[in-house]
Order: sequence, then C-alpha cells, then structure tokens
Amino acid sequence: MISDRSELEDAFRQARRAIRSMVSLQKSDDVDAELHEALEKALAALLQEFPSAPVGNRGVFLPPHGGYRDLEAFKSSEMVYDATVWFADHFIDRFSRTKDQMVQAARSGRQNIAEGSAASGTSKETELKLVNVARASLEELLLDYEDFLRQKKLPLWGKDHLETKAVRKLAYVKDKSYETYKAYLENARPEVSANSILCLIHQTCYLLNQLITQLETAFLAEGGLRERMSRARIEARENQRRSS
Repeated sequence: MISDRSELEDAFRQARRAIRSMVSLQKSDDVDAELHEALEKALAALLQEFPSAPVGNRGVFLPPHGGYRDLEAFKSSEMVYDATVWFADHFIDRFSRTKDQMVQAARSGRQNIAEGSAASGTSKETELKLVNVARASLEELLLDYEDFLRQKKLPLWGKDHLETKAVRKLAYVKDKSYETYKAYLENARPEVSANSILCLIHQTCYLLNQLITQLETAFLAEGGLRERMSRARIEARENQRRSS
C-alpha cells in the first residue's frame, strides 16, 4: 500500500519502465506514444490529488500532532509533577487539602499539554486553550509553594540567589532529566526543595509561553481544520478543471 508521495512517484517510475519494456517488444511507435501520454497524465493527476499523502498521523487535512513527549515544556512539567508528589509527601500534612490541590495542579500542568497536543490535529483552538490551562495550573502551583515558604517563615530565593543560579544552569545540561535536578528537588531541607521546584516551575512557564507563541503564529499562518479542508477542496476542484 502506497503511504506517501515519494512511494507514489517510485511506483509510477517502475510502471513506466515496465510499459516501455512491453512496448519495445511490440516495436510500435504509435503504441509507445499513446501509452506514454496516458501514463504521464495519470501520474500528474494523482500527484495533484495527493500533494501530501498521509504518513502516520500526517495528512492533507491533519498536520503532525500528538508528539508531546518530545516537547521540552512537557518534559519540564513532568519533572514539576514528580517533584511536587515527593514534596507533598514529605512536607505537607497528609490530611490537608493543600496536598491534594498541589498535586492536582502539577498533574493538570502536565496532562493539559498532552491533551492539547493530541487534539491539535483537528483543533488548534483546543490545543491553545489546553496549553493555556496548563500554564494557569502551574501559576496556581507556584503560589502554593510561595505560600508554603511564607507561612513557614522560610526565605524565598530571588533570581540572583546563588542557589537559584545553580538550579537555572541545569536547564542547559544536555539530555537533562529528573535525576539532573534531584539533589535540589528532593532535598531534606524544605527551603531548598520548595525554592528549587519554584525555579523549575518558572522554567516550565517560560517554555509554555514560547509554545503558546508558536501555536498562535501557526494558527494565523495556517488556520484551523475547516480552513485547511476548504483550501484542499478548492485546489482539488481546480486540478479537476485543469485536467478536464
């Protein structure tokens, strides 16, 4: 089964060679010309009909989508979620509603990025909405950590604090993972753990802001599903008109 444009072109080249071989055996220039013309017309028509044949989840109408695990924003949000689960288990009263709220806010940040990416094929508006929800959830979580530090009379590190700079530098480590930050995130001192997670939240929100800007730009340039379908329908009709 042909799955993309290059395979379609290869199939026609093979067919062209096979037909020419058959024609050469018949020693007929008239048959050669007729078959060659018919073949070229069929090739042109099909390539116009399938300007971007589907590969995986790609297609004429549905752009590439669902690859959220490769997004830096998703990777960072997942680290925030894992760190918050650890922090809540170690420093928040297990009977406090705050514990559940913090974990849910962290989870919402991660899940909405994934759901938005999965929905992007059919609705860029939905993707934008969900990514903004993810950002809002992390903003809520950020306030919870700031409240914890204030209520416990612990210092909130500023951007010029030495430890803040050390955590921020980790963002430039190649192939970074939770283990890269673990000594800071799962620190026995609540001041270090909370402030380190705050640094990671700020980094994640920065990445989400970039993602939102990219999505807005793509939407303005490409439009939504209905617009892509309308363009494809107009192009198909124009191709039919030219070929008739």
